[in-house]
Amino acid sequence: MPHAISPATDDVCYLALTTRDSRFDGRFFVGVTSTGIYCRPVCKVRLPKRENCRFYVLAAQAEQAGFRPCLRCRPELAPTTTTPIWSTQDASAILAQQAARLLDSAEPWCEGTPNAGQLATRLGISERHVRRIFEAHWGVSPLQYLQTRRLLTAKQLLTDTRLPIAEVAHLSGFASLRSFNAAFVSHYHLQPRSLRKDAASASPSAMTADRPAGLVLKASYRAPYDVAAMLGFFAARAVAGLEVVHLQEQWMARTLEVWHAGRIHAGWVHLQFVHGRQEVVFRIDEALAGVLPLVMSRLHGLLDLDADPLPIQAQLGARFPGSEGLRVPGTLDGFELAVRAILGQQITVAAARTLTTRLVARFGRPLVTPFAELTHLFPGASTLSQASGEDLGALGIVRQRQAAILALAQAVAAGRIQLHASADVPATMDALQALPGIGAWTAHYIAMRALRWPDAFPSGDVALQKALGVRETKHPAAEAERASQAWRPWRSYAVLRAWSL
Repeated sequence: MPHAISPATDDVCYLALTTRDSRFDGRFFVGVTSTGIYCRPVCKVRLPKRENCRFYVLAAQAEQAGFRPCLRCRPELAPTTTTPIWSTQDASAILAQQAARLLDSAEPWCEGTPNAGQLATRLGISERHVRRIFEAHWGVSPLQYLQTRRLLTAKQLLTDTRLPIAEVAHLSGFASLRSFNAAFVSHYHLQPRSLRKDAASASPSAMTADRPAGLVLKASYRAPYDVAAMLGFFAARAVAGLEVVHLQEQWMARTLEVWHAGRIHAGWVHLQFVHGRQEVVFRIDEALAGVLPLVMSRLHGLLDLDADPLPIQAQLGARFPGSEGLRVPGTLDGFELAVRAILGQQITVAAARTLTTRLVARFGRPLVTPFAELTHLFPGASTLSQASGEDLGALGIVRQRQAAILALAQAVAAGRIQLHASADVPATMDALQALPGIGAWTAHYIAMRALRWPDAFPSGDVALQKALGVRETKHPAAEAERASQAWRPWRSYAVLRAWSL
């Protein structure tokens, strides 16, 4: 979506605004000249007059134009809109989209605080060129884009948590409390502490059996969303001690270990879909407060909250009718997902779950949580890199997969492979397939769920071939690959839809 909204598109946006159509949430923002405020299209305030509305694709564009974020609809809660970089042949647009994806990411992809120079280095172009193409495509500079993201992150943490303001500033990416205060006042005409007047609403509620205490934050998504299918996917693969899913109450919880800046942060997360609203409530262990934006980013990826059903359905709807609510399940830990993918090679989901449960019980570190079902962390790369083939074999893991797990663990522990949404997808897939026991199917599956690549397609998957009706052909993988070309760049979603047939 280009940064400039045409007059014709303005009319579409205003129509979506009049109906508060959640399908457009995060696809545009509306600045109201009579108030100086910008809102999401789902905002429940009184409808502004058409002549007072200015429409923007990005929150950063609205803020550059002098508008402040609405305190009621909270633009920081809107799902983001990301255009797959594989959906265009324009080289400059691809680079601009890659740059925005990196700036959006909470995953560490550079040393220190991201800036235009580091973007240029990562993309292999000059700093001047990255500034020029970014502004041409998005209508704002990389610095303005990044500043808006930091401020909106801070706004959410200030509103929803009781974390000290200095910690909020640090977590949001500001170099100092002074620079944070100055930026907040300059952009929003508010002191950060003014968002904390309603202390009761910001404080965590009491812990109950299914609502543990912790840091409470929210996120939104665009309808339609098949909540039952998403939670059902995780329930079928839930590992004892590591995760628990309650389908009827629509919540799940699990343990999580995050390595960041040389430190280990370990705790639990709990998520629950809010009935009747396009909203998820996250409860996060206070032990994970030091990596809160990173955990929130991974939770978004776990549930695929930022997916935009409209373009996906336009591409896939004719072949897979009635499945527009399906999303691609992600992961909170790319290494864990990769190990589980290896364990799942050529066996059933139930058998893979059994092997993973044994692995967690043998190598996972114990963790005390409010949940009786959650007792262990998944073993990290450094732990499994020191395991022996004999240790893994005792769990029932065959030699080929023993070698694959050990090679993967050693590569991840040494930093040669990174498995998160900011990783270079082609390079990472090549590196994965260079390891013993990891072929195209496993690499694509990892790319689909851990790297968040929307165009992954494990053409060798037997269930996928059967669903597409090519299993009995002479070359089923080639036939599946050929059929998939019509679904690019959304083939990951086509895979989930085919599996559900």
